Amino acid sequence: MELRWEGGPHPANLGVMVCGHGSRNPKAVAEFAQLTTGLARLLPHHPLAYGYLEFAHPVIPAGLDRLRSVGVKQVVAVPGMLFAAGHVKNDIPALLNRYSAATGLPISYGRELGMDARMVRAAAARITAALPPEEARGEGNLVRDTLLVVVGRGSRDPDANGNVAKITRMLVEGLGLGWGETCYAGVTFPQVEDCLRRAVGLGYRRIVVFPYFLFSGVLVSRIHRAVDRVAADHPQLDIRKASYLSDHPLVLDTFRARAQEALEGNNAMNCALCKYRTQVLGFENDHGAPQQSHHHHHEGLGEPCTLCPGDCTGACEEDVKAKAYRHSHHH
Repeated sequence: MELRWEGGPHPANLGVMVCGHGSRNPKAVAEFAQLTTGLARLLPHHPLAYGYLEFAHPVIPAGLDRLRSVGVKQVVAVPGMLFAAGHVKNDIPALLNRYSAATGLPISYGRELGMDARMVRAAAARITAALPPEEARGEGNLVRDTLLVVVGRGSRDPDANGNVAKITRMLVEGLGLGWGETCYAGVTFPQVEDCLRRAVGLGYRRIVVFPYFLFSGVLVSRIHRAVDRVAADHPQLDIRKASYLSDHPLVLDTFRARAQEALEGNNAMNCALCKYRTQVLGFENDHGAPQQSHHHHHEGLGEPCTLCPGDCTGACEEDVKAKAYRHSHHH
């Protein structure tokens, strides 16, 4: 498949850059690389590179350097993130603008994966895979007795948090489930364990917990630990963990579509409730804030965690926090 420009194929010197946040967990970094490999197979006519804001290598400028080294003269950059908050709205575009100004490389910036029917279907596939086979096929009558808990990353941007709640509603209605709750792994509320303990009281016989995340890492581990604690206290309930999105084919297709939209100039994110453009209730002080990166002074900071080579256990989370390795915007 080839990206197209004004009705025809774009010149072969167009490259694609996938911009991730980065993680100290080797599994999460490997999964991001695996996703970009899958995307490269969808776009065989365009050189593709990836990079991270922090916590892992290569950093985004190194990925752009790699594209230039193979003769790329124009880049389409897409954020490897589900929703648009500070990283998508500020950190990545500020970094790309600096790089473009310093090198003269034209860079078109695509929007986040966001609210998209393909993403909803990918999420539904992960959820149905966690159900008993007969219910995944739409048979049986317990599906209406299933409560879905969707866990988002959590942000200081209420618009991004609200999109997670919208995903929950679309999944519950689309799959015909009995009820849905939305919670977050950090930053905002409700947190996972509080949400689950309230959900238990609603009387549903099964609870499916779905991390609306692209990759593994300490936050997914945090979610799983909360699920295990609640399940241990309520052995009579069927509490299940659905897998995160990973490199589902529909996720890859959404990335491809975002790159195409950026070429066509049809890539504007929904800014109707962006706290930087609108005086959103409770966030008025953020209105009109300049677009700038908070990551330029520590891109690639830190070495990968070697304590959990596979799934992150989260056992070192408090120690990591104490040593100030955990990400914070208050530096």
